[in-house]
Amino acid sequence: MITSALPYANGPKHIGHLAGAYLPADIYVRYLRAKKEDVVYVCGSDEHGAAITIQAMKEKTTPRAIVDKYHAMLKSNMADLGISFDIYHRTSSELHHETAQEFFTSLNDQGDLVKKESEQFYDEEARTFLADRYIIGTCPVCANDSAYGDQCEKCGTSLSPEQLINPRSTLSGNPPVKRSTTHWYLPLDRHEDFLRKWILEDHKNDWRPTVVGQCKSWIDQGLQPRAVTRDLDWGVSIPAGVQGGEGKVLYVWFDAPIGYISATKQWALDKGKDWKPYWYQADTKLVHFIGKDNIVFHCIIFPVMLKLHGNILPDNVPGNEFMNLEGDKMSTSRGWSIEMDDYINDFVKKENGGDMMVDALRYYLTQIAPETKDSEFTWKGFQDAVNSELVAIFGNFVNRTFVLMHKLCNGKVPPLHAGILDDADKAMFNEILNSKLKIQNNLEAYKFREALYEVIDLSRKGNKYMQDKQPWILAKQVGEDGKISPETQEQINNSLHVCLQLTANLAVFINPFLPFTAKKMCGMMKVVDKMLEWENGGKAKLLSVGYSLRVPELLFRKIEDSEVSEQVEKLKTKKAAMENNAVPAGEQPQTTNTSIEASAKVDLKPQIEFDDFAKIDLKVGTILAAEKVEKADKLLKLQVDLGSEQRTIVSGIALHFKPEEIVGKQVVVVANLSPRKMRGIESQGMILMAEDANGKLHFVSPSSLINAGSGVS
Repeated sequence: MITSALPYANGPKHIGHLAGAYLPADIYVRYLRAKKEDVVYVCGSDEHGAAITIQAMKEKTTPRAIVDKYHAMLKSNMADLGISFDIYHRTSSELHHETAQEFFTSLNDQGDLVKKESEQFYDEEARTFLADRYIIGTCPVCANDSAYGDQCEKCGTSLSPEQLINPRSTLSGNPPVKRSTTHWYLPLDRHEDFLRKWILEDHKNDWRPTVVGQCKSWIDQGLQPRAVTRDLDWGVSIPAGVQGGEGKVLYVWFDAPIGYISATKQWALDKGKDWKPYWYQADTKLVHFIGKDNIVFHCIIFPVMLKLHGNILPDNVPGNEFMNLEGDKMSTSRGWSIEMDDYINDFVKKENGGDMMVDALRYYLTQIAPETKDSEFTWKGFQDAVNSELVAIFGNFVNRTFVLMHKLCNGKVPPLHAGILDDADKAMFNEILNSKLKIQNNLEAYKFREALYEVIDLSRKGNKYMQDKQPWILAKQVGEDGKISPETQEQINNSLHVCLQLTANLAVFINPFLPFTAKKMCGMMKVVDKMLEWENGGKAKLLSVGYSLRVPELLFRKIEDSEVSEQVEKLKTKKAAMENNAVPAGEQPQTTNTSIEASAKVDLKPQIEFDDFAKIDLKVGTILAAEKVEKADKLLKLQVDLGSEQRTIVSGIALHFKPEEIVGKQVVVVANLSPRKMRGIESQGMILMAEDANGKLHFVSPSSLINAGSGVS
């Protein structure tokens, strides 16, 4: 049972989402299918929660209209990019509502939920309780003034509305008040011992360290009961007959993961199968593919729900980090993103052979997959990956093999002459078998980058083998009669036979990653897709001697400089339009007048006395050296001259500045801040930064050069 995190049906999704939860799952599922495993891959649109209703307000329509619109878009985009779900369901379906309500009822009847009264934020003007996403304020971690009540989308910190500084309602822009309301809670604190053993002991070696580390942090802080219901009118209603449940719906974090089960039920109904073994059978392997912002839900909360409900627990949760874009965080709301829909329209639908451009994107996203740390997409990197690797290595080997086979072997698979096999021939067959084992081991360990590298490296070795054999040179060695001798032809036959068998194996190995490429290669070899089954990988006799093959087709095309320039310019234009609150043609506004006005009301923090400010010692410093902190993508270690002394300061600016760019820069330092250890380094101060509307950081610096250590007042 394989799942990908349900995407919110509140707008288009970008390629960072694709790289995080959908492409790696698809690669893994295609590999399992090639092994003829009994596997079901489910996903669907998450169509409840405040994000949907907020988007409906922005577009001045209804939640139903929003989910219908974006569900269709997401389903189409995923299919266009080769994501091969067995079913792409939706949580607004009647079956899902029934499944989620049964889940709630089961836990409630067993006494696994607790009902209690609490104070929650309420908008007096809008006359409604506010879900976390209806509350925005300043993040206590990174000072982003547009953090949501459940998460800061800038720094990724999970939050509660109480943690926000200067919270305000997105409905009216007013500060909310607290009012009493009754809700049901999942008491996670009861399950700390189970989670500690299951995650931190049983899975500490086979789950990704980043996943285990985040779970450990949550558990060590002490788990708290988490509400499973909300005062909203859009969502899965509390089952009829539950006392006090009128006007309440299931909280989206509780309802959404149950969508995996309801999707499986719908798939089973459609296929005439039994869904229960996939969620109850002990030997079923459940794997959740997610982004790191979903770790707590899939590793802590949902497993507790599954355990209480009698379901199986996940075997693994390969959580990916984030993918940045051209030096900045990818964000649709800030106009700094590549939407899946845009890529499809620009590269897939507008040209013949669009499938090769699907595989080009799949290749690059896998090559730079953020498996253990944040990664970065650049259009130049995309161009280099396609041109220097797919075209120049993989595609080049396959094309040369077919061209030479037609030219030197009459378009047929030549025989293999065992009597003259040399060490290079034998080594190449061994490489094919060894590569299969490496690829397989990496796929089983969810190391998709390394698995893909092995496929490309095998084609690289094929190019070297062909270059060393040089059958085109041998073909020029003709006798007085102008013909190639039988002995020479046997050498040519052997080298091209090896290359053709290698080509067939490459089709098997590349299939999970680049399915359209593998299918095209099968067409060139005139073989059915059954050849792509994993058991065929590593075999030396996939193509029969004497079998006629088709003329080669180019598997990939080069990406031109003009295309890169066009896409970079398009990105800048979209961002500028968002900055100016302009809306590019065909797009919907991302903010409303209400939210803009609300932001204006809270520009200032609460007043302080002068004596409070006077306690801060601000000094001008000069950065003498800068380097990245190991295993910390956001941190730079700075050596700063403060005139009378030099200090080490750790600053979270690595995503905005390269170390070599800031040496010699003058900055303002909070000099009397208590030292703090970060990643084992004692930071002796803080650099002041300014943040623009797009989240980009800028140094606060003197307008002209000034002596280090000068005071700021």
